[in-house]
Amino acid sequence: MEEKLEKAKCNMISKEVMLSQYACKSNEAILLKKDKQDIRPVFFRDIDRIIHSLAYTRYIDKTQVYSFTKNDHITHRVLHVQLVSKIARTIGRSLNLNEDLIEAIALGHDVGHSPFGHKGENYLNEICKKENIGYFYHNAQSVRVLKDLEKINISVQTLDGILAHNGEILINKYEYNKKKTKEEFELELDNVFNKEGYSKRIVPITLESSVVRLSDIIAYIGRDIEDSIKIGIIKREEIPKDITKVLGDNNSKIVNKLIKDIIINSFDKPYLTFSEEVFNALMKLKTWNYKEIYMSTEANKHQNIIKEFFYELYYCYLKKVENFIKGKKYTSTEKNLYDFIKEKDSDTNIKRAIIDYIAGQTDQYFLNECAENVRQINIEELYN
Repeated sequence: MEEKLEKAKCNMISKEVMLSQYACKSNEAILLKKDKQDIRPVFFRDIDRIIHSLAYTRYIDKTQVYSFTKNDHITHRVLHVQLVSKIARTIGRSLNLNEDLIEAIALGHDVGHSPFGHKGENYLNEICKKENIGYFYHNAQSVRVLKDLEKINISVQTLDGILAHNGEILINKYEYNKKKTKEEFELELDNVFNKEGYSKRIVPITLESSVVRLSDIIAYIGRDIEDSIKIGIIKREEIPKDITKVLGDNNSKIVNKLIKDIIINSFDKPYLTFSEEVFNALMKLKTWNYKEIYMSTEANKHQNIIKEFFYELYYCYLKKVENFIKGKKYTSTEKNLYDFIKEKDSDTNIKRAIIDYIAGQTDQYFLNECAENVRQINIEELYN
């Protein structure tokens, strides 16, 4: 029996001997704490643990771009991470990198995203600054969710890749720092929470992480255009011709062009890079998307009231928690909040714990909590 299991384990990692010299092998995996071994390589096991996490299940009802649009065919966070994973694995396989590590990073990279996407992230960051409890960035929160809140033993390489991803930053040379230690990773994580803008300075520990970081952009840049066309925000012919002649005018063409270009220009190199022509076109498309899509009225629908809800819900929870501490009994509708706060370690700042609680909510749960605790609202009217 043991002999067969050992052979099975060897089969699981046998292909790694063929990986690129720049790939991160399973035997290089760093764990924050000791773990039992089974037939799965460490990064493969990371994938399993992430998809079985509670935070992963909540992807299904979190905003990607459009929050209050009744259309079953637009992208939500759950689809976005799957698209990132598929694109990243395509690039990773072509460059002979570790697909297990790539998939783990990709599937876990947004588990810390707040309800209502980047706007919700901005509101939580504002509250954190106002309350003097550091900053809120979804990449660091994703690591916090897996490592500290759900206490899942994930490899440092996977967590570092999640921390290092930033789909809002586009550069034309994605490098990595293989010499980074566990202690340096933990320091960087702390710095992201406590030093404004520190995320932009992080260089990941693996090339696989750089693949995911770049794939995050590839996954949303064309898909957001398709969603916007579906709901009538833009027309395909409005995309500037100097962009479409290089990248194409639909998601399929854009993704295909970007993937092929990165593979051709990065093959057998210790970094990732686009050709100058494609990179310049991508930069122009990203700028155009921000102006025509992300700043559009539809993408910002009801954001004034949503921002108010974030503040009001936070201070409502803070008052409730203070009452819990004073010994006041919780009601049935307060049980989830009470249980969440009760489970936190004694050294967790109560204000940060409330931020954690709000950040973990889906869009619908957030609105229900606002209707229950903040003010009377007709949620259905927000979608009209």
